[in-house]
Order: sequence, then structure tokens, then C-alpha cells
Amino acid sequence: MNVYEAANKRIDFIFNEFDNIYVSFSGGKDSGILLNLCIDYIRNNNLNRKIGVFHLDYEAQYTMTTEYVDQTLSENKDILEVYRCCVPFKVTTCTSMHQSYWRPWEESKKEIWVSDLPEDCYTKSDFNFFDEDMWDYEFSEKFTHWIHEKKQAKKTCCLVGIRTDESLNRWRAIHSEKNTNKHQGKKWTKELNPNVVNAYPVFDWKARDVWISNYRYEWTYNKLYDVFWQAGLTIDQMRVASPFISEGSETLKLYKVVEPNTWGKLISRVNGVNFTGLYGGTTAMGWRSLKLPKNHTWKSYMEFLLSTLPKDAAKSYKKKLKTSIKFWRERGGVLSEEIISELKALGIEINVKSSTNYNTRKLPVTMEYLDDVGIKDFKSVPTYKRMCICIMKNDHLCKYMGFSLTKDENELRKGAEKKYKNIAT
Repeated sequence: MNVYEAANKRIDFIFNEFDNIYVSFSGGKDSGILLNLCIDYIRNNNLNRKIGVFHLDYEAQYTMTTEYVDQTLSENKDILEVYRCCVPFKVTTCTSMHQSYWRPWEESKKEIWVSDLPEDCYTKSDFNFFDEDMWDYEFSEKFTHWIHEKKQAKKTCCLVGIRTDESLNRWRAIHSEKNTNKHQGKKWTKELNPNVVNAYPVFDWKARDVWISNYRYEWTYNKLYDVFWQAGLTIDQMRVASPFISEGSETLKLYKVVEPNTWGKLISRVNGVNFTGLYGGTTAMGWRSLKLPKNHTWKSYMEFLLSTLPKDAAKSYKKKLKTSIKFWRERGGVLSEEIISELKALGIEINVKSSTNYNTRKLPVTMEYLDDVGIKDFKSVPTYKRMCICIMKNDHLCKYMGFSLTKDENELRKGAEKKYKNIAT
């Protein structure tokens, strides 16, 4: 069975299992093929039902992406229920030392919006759970429960187009041993509760499978990818992401060539866009080929970098670092036997425990922060060099470090989840 056949088998299961189904559609290649698979399934089987389409409109994006989204939704409006959300939630930005987030469709910034508000869109007044402190990913999570209640559904499934070969985080979403809430034991699902489920039917596709299918089945796709190809990007480098996040920084400069008018609006919309567009992905951004300055250790260089940041930004990094140091000293992170052997061979002092509460075969290891370490899996152990990279990437959430949320952030999130749960019920 090839990946196309496997995906269709999963979609068949979903349509027979759930009375309420919607696709999270960004306008990128992965969510695009997933939506096309569902559209074909409905039409080929002459089903008398519709599916929902959940589209977060981030205001600042390529015109070609907007045109592709508009075309897809318009051509299939007979079988789609569209939820195009234009909401001023918080969105991470890595273009600025001064801004850790920005807000699409922020009313006070209306004069410099990159796009016009689409017709028939949903705004913040349509969602009783919306809060100004909400991040985009929190909004997506709450939307699932909101639409479940709105449709008075028995069982709701949100289809998400992620492929595990695109990033480690996406691989973890499917294969992590911590994810035990699988619907009917299917590894490509995640139960939010027994009647609300996320599903990832194309998790095992490769990038080449996407383009083979687009050609073979004559599916529409975002023509921006053609421009990326002409610009010399490989199929693995092409991302239709928000231009202000770290994943989009290397292709941000293409806006100047592809859509100069949009580029001009981006410069005024979020701080640091012009610099990131010029130097994203180069050594000027500090992390691609980061070298230790003379007479510095990585710890002293980190302290120097922190001294150059705005006070609030530096405080946030220090707080996360303090949390992480305590974690590695007291609780420890889980490491494979291979990494443990490498650390021991290098003479690094570590304490290996025999068991852990985590659902994993790896062993818990406590240790002090290292300056740097010459092992294959550099990102699995705590080093000050990794912290330097976070700072140079403007990675305010320290995703590159794999940091967990701090205690205060966890409390805020739990409070928000409790609040929205009460509203939904």
C-alpha cells in the first residue's frame, strides 16, 4: 500500500467514525493535499455531506497564498463550510529583539494592515472564548471545542496536514511515547477528549509524494511554490509560513522580489523585518556558522549577548535559563544510551538514574550546564552555546533549546484553559 492509498484508507475511517469533520487549511502544500484528498473523497463517493475548513488568516502573507486559498474555497463552496478567522491573537516573531510577538488584524494598527479584511470572515466577536492574552496555537485548540459545541456534534475530528519528515516537532506529534491518547489505538490520531480528536492522515508522506500527487491527480496548489523553485529553493526548503517566525526568516527576503508592494507593508508592520530580510540565514544573524569570539567562553558570550538586549527580553531569557538549569540539576532529561556513552567517553560528569516517570526507554540524566559539547546530537544536552543560538535567532520562546514553559507560563496557560473550558461548557 502506498502513502496515497493509506491516506485514503484513513480518511474513509474518519468519515465513517465522525459526524463533524473539518480540515485545518493554511494554504501550504501539506494542508492543501489533505484538503484535496477530502474533497475527492466526498465527490468520488457522492456523499451528501459537507466538511469544515478552518483557515487562520494571518493578514501578512503572499498574495499568491491568499489567491490560492480564495480559489480553493470558492471552487468547492458546495461541500465546504468555511471558517476564515481574522483574529488579533498573539503570534511569535523572531525578527526583533524588542517584539516577542505581533497581532494580525490588530484594530489599532488598521492603517498599516498588510491586507484588507476578507468578506464573510470570522472576527474576535464571533468567539466567546477569545482573550487578548491568547496565542494563535491556543486559539486553534479552543476552536476545536467551540465548533464541536456549535455543531452539537456527537464526535468531532480536526484533520491536520503535518508530515513527520519535515521537523522533529512534527515527528514527536506522531511518534512520541508521551502521546498515549490515541483514538482506537491509531497512532496518527490524538484524543483531546473521547469525542474530540485530532488526526494526521498524511503523516507518512514525503515532500516528493506531495508533488507527484499534485501532478497525477491535477490538484490545485499554491503557485508560490513555482516561484520558490525558480528562485533556487529545494522542495524541502519551501515553506509557506508566517513571514515573521523563525521558519520563515530565510525566505523573507524573497518578498522584495516576488511582491515588492507587500514587502513595503511588511517593513512597517513588524519591527526588524528589513534586517531579517537582508540577513536571515546568514552569519549576520549569528547562528548558521556561529563562532566563539576570542577570549570568550560560551557562557561569557551569552552574558554579553544578554547585556545588549532590551531589559524585558533579557529578563525573559534569564528566567527560562534558570528554570532549565534547575531542571537538569534536580530532575534531569532523558537521554539515549548512545548519548550517555558519548558523554562518559568525553569525561563529562553525569548522574544516570535507573528509572523515570516518563513513558520512554531512555534513561534520566542529571548534569550541569556545559559550555559546549562535541557529540552528534548536540541539541539533546544543555549547553550555553545553544542559549547563544537562541538569542541570536531572536527565539524568545527558546524552542531551539527544547525548553519547557516556565512555572508562571504554565500557570497562565492552565488558568486560560480552565476559563475557556468553563465558557465552552
